[in-house]
Amino acid sequence: METIYDWLTLAIFGGLIVLFLDRSMEDDPPDHLWQYLVASVGCAGANYLGNEGYQFASIAVIATVVTYIVVVLKPFEKFNRPEE
Repeated sequence: METIYDWLTLAIFGGLIVLFLDRSMEDDPPDHLWQYLVASVGCAGANYLGNEGYQFASIAVIATVVTYIVVVLKPFEKFNRPEE
């Protein structure tokens, strides 16, 4: 835990864990486990690139991972649902 990439990708991964655990409690989860794997591998790749000195590539991968999470996993969808 030495670089900003370590901390940033760990924070994103922690958010993925919380999202997965929250959704795994539902009767019919809106997503699949492999979708979280894609984002997790992206975090690992971004961290590797950042630690190896490829800052622009790492930032691009982080931005792609965050976009993937927002578009595919839709973490804020629960807040937009009408109350039952």
